[in-house]
Amino acid sequence: MALFEGAGVALVTPMKENHEINFDKLDELLEEQIAGQTDAIIICGTTGESATMTEEEHMDTIRFAIDRVKGRIPVIAGTGSNCTATAVQLSKEAEAAGADGVLLVTPYYNKATQNGLIAHYTTIAKEISIPAILYNVPSRTGCAMAPATIASLVKNVDNIVGVKEASGDLSNVAKIMNLCDGNIDLYSGNDDQVVPILSLGGVGVISVVSNVAPKFMHDMVTSYLKGDVKTAAKMQIDSIPLCNALFCEVNPIPVKAALNMMGKEVGTLRAPLTEMEPQNQEILRKAMADMKLI
Repeated sequence: MALFEGAGVALVTPMKENHEINFDKLDELLEEQIAGQTDAIIICGTTGESATMTEEEHMDTIRFAIDRVKGRIPVIAGTGSNCTATAVQLSKEAEAAGADGVLLVTPYYNKATQNGLIAHYTTIAKEISIPAILYNVPSRTGCAMAPATIASLVKNVDNIVGVKEASGDLSNVAKIMNLCDGNIDLYSGNDDQVVPILSLGGVGVISVVSNVAPKFMHDMVTSYLKGDVKTAAKMQIDSIPLCNALFCEVNPIPVKAALNMMGKEVGTLRAPLTEMEPQNQEILRKAMADMKLI
């Protein structure tokens, strides 16, 4: 059984003006997501600005989310690193804190070989007993997992159960499903490709858009999984301007701007990320208004 089916939110990390993590606001966001029928919380991923967190902040944020969610929906902790030992430590601590699973991005900057990726992921997974989801996002990491590598890991490591696929290459996704004989929990990592990936056997999405429209994303995936492909396809097509606006600058710059437009007061970004350019804010504002989010 999959860790979750539907739309899980790749949650932002709200910040105070002094750039400290705003845990009171995070508590509010978690409750709003659950009320909006989000199917899982993915904490401390790329959208959560984990790259600029200390290890202590990283784990404090994971523990906070687990404590506040209280088992109502799965909490999946982003514990990937370009250092295998660090990823092992974070993953073990997340399991001890009660995480339902971990999300493991490919090592960035190091650019491991395919054999290196197999060794990296196998080492991490063998140190924990909770499920692990691989995260393939070569546009950000400079490191792509080949479909054969993903298949090898899923077939040979019991608790590697799925992949968040954000390569943008649907042919790649089809190869993954073929090589895994469909025995993998496939999640879209791109909000504009959810329905196409569901059509190839996907079970859901790990979504940036869910930060601002959790029920919409939940309903889109649920419609598809219940067999209402026409409704899901229309929702996917209707969401494209919003998807484009939320990725017109590097994530999570636009989604934090969007949440602030909605009055959520999630604060600023940590350097080197900067505030959204004014002309792009106007594009985002129009897309948000067209979706009746503001």
